[in-house]
Amino acid sequence: MDRSVDLIVVGSGAGGLSAAVTAAAKGLSVTVLEKAEVLGGTTAWSGGWIWAPRNPVVRRAGIVEEVDAPRLYLQNVLGNRFEPERVDAFLAAAPEMVGFFETETALEFEGGTAIPDTYGHLPGAGTGGRSVIARPFDGRRLGKAIRLLRRPARETTFHGMTIQAGADLRAFMTMTRSLPAFLHAARRTLRHFRDLALHGRGMDLRNGNALVARLLRSALDLGVELRPGCTVAGLLREDGRITGVRLADGSLLPCRVGVVLASGGYAHDAALRAGTFPRDAEHETLATPEATGDGIAMARAIGAGLRLDQARAAALCPVSVVPWPDGSTGRFPHIIERGKPGVIGVLADGRRFCNEGLGYHDYVDALLRALPEDAPARSWLVCDHRFLRRFGLGVVRPQPLPWQPWVRRGYLKTGRSLPELAAACGIDPEGLGATVAEWNRGAERGEDPRFGRGTTPYMRLQGDPEQQPNPCVAPIVKPPFFAVEVVPGSFGTFSGLATNGRAQVLDTEGAAIPGLWAAGTDMASVFGGFYPAGGINLGPAMTFGFIAGRDAANARKGTEE
Repeated sequence: MDRSVDLIVVGSGAGGLSAAVTAAAKGLSVTVLEKAEVLGGTTAWSGGWIWAPRNPVVRRAGIVEEVDAPRLYLQNVLGNRFEPERVDAFLAAAPEMVGFFETETALEFEGGTAIPDTYGHLPGAGTGGRSVIARPFDGRRLGKAIRLLRRPARETTFHGMTIQAGADLRAFMTMTRSLPAFLHAARRTLRHFRDLALHGRGMDLRNGNALVARLLRSALDLGVELRPGCTVAGLLREDGRITGVRLADGSLLPCRVGVVLASGGYAHDAALRAGTFPRDAEHETLATPEATGDGIAMARAIGAGLRLDQARAAALCPVSVVPWPDGSTGRFPHIIERGKPGVIGVLADGRRFCNEGLGYHDYVDALLRALPEDAPARSWLVCDHRFLRRFGLGVVRPQPLPWQPWVRRGYLKTGRSLPELAAACGIDPEGLGATVAEWNRGAERGEDPRFGRGTTPYMRLQGDPEQQPNPCVAPIVKPPFFAVEVVPGSFGTFSGLATNGRAQVLDTEGAAIPGLWAAGTDMASVFGGFYPAGGINLGPAMTFGFIAGRDAANARKGTEE
């Protein structure tokens, strides 16, 4: 067999492309195999934030923190699931990863200087500066390769236009109240529709789409071979070492150094989901359809260990099912509006069950804990007309876009009174009335006595600074009233292959399998099934992809010495 390739990477999300670009930049010949016809995986649909404490981007902005602070924070969040080897490997490599991609590739970052960690009350929590995001990218820089880039998700865009958290999002949210915001939104929208006419898609790429595009540009610059539409069926092994892959068509692709598995986890693997996801039949994943556990299955077939000891098997997120006019359905992740002032989450009995302004993972975790086993796993986000027009609700956009079509499609429930809204949703009217009355009494003082909305930096960032004294709390009083049904969902899996701090896949006895690495959601989460901050999916994916690519390059160097 012609062993002309050093490293094979299975999957093209953040983990896979990070490994491929790193290895190529360090001198390896690399082939990326992707089952889908487009590249980017679930990363291309994501918000694009990368949790990388003490990174050089924010250090240049003047944010310098104690070396041990992120570690202390993770110890407090993870408890007995804190794994020193892997956590320390991540914390050491994350800033190196950001610096490497900044200096060696087409990646450029913006710092999340104002983004705090989720649990601000815990020791070591950061108040800002632990996250970065890829700078917006002009898709025309990809040339013909733009056709390889997965388009952003329909549900989280405006006719395919991505809107980035921060100043960009604030401009769109306040465009009817601010002339500068209106001009910004108008420029972006006009450019987008021009790009649609000229190129058939948006070219002002942002969020996860910009991250993948920049990684893709880097891979092309470094000569990485990209093979979309290529399904891997198994791993080749000789004398205990991984030596290549077997493709679905029966052909063999050998390699000199090894294989990195980054195929996207098992969010669509029915058997694994049934054994690990609570309320699996009611769970709506946001992962791409290709995330069927291929990497995990082929690794287990040669003796790799599977970690199912995570606190939660998936990165949870509240989701609503979106009925589109063409008869298709989509999944909307409720990330932004839950912490805004004037919305609450309730169960079928009308009661609140959580602090809606905490993380999206926490919302679903609380929902699952609050419901008896025989009750449907659903909740409703409830607001009034003022809230809907100011912030939107789910896929329903704020003013000036209309909300009535979403009522006709059955997605948005409405009522001229709270009892009427409760009847439309199937919520207990007395329970809902009592809950809203209790909420309003506290909101008049800017307080949430029951759950403490707005009491940490993370929650206050999610709110509206124009709402005082508490940016997360406002009364629900202006009819008509609205609600959207929300069910458990997830971005992808936390459970996965057992790995060590070098991203090497471990066998069932805990020994590293030579020539086999894993990154992204194919590996078990370094954070033990917890969600300590925004960007904790892409942060480890990029970092352990970088570690895997670097380790593979070192392995090749070792064989040559």
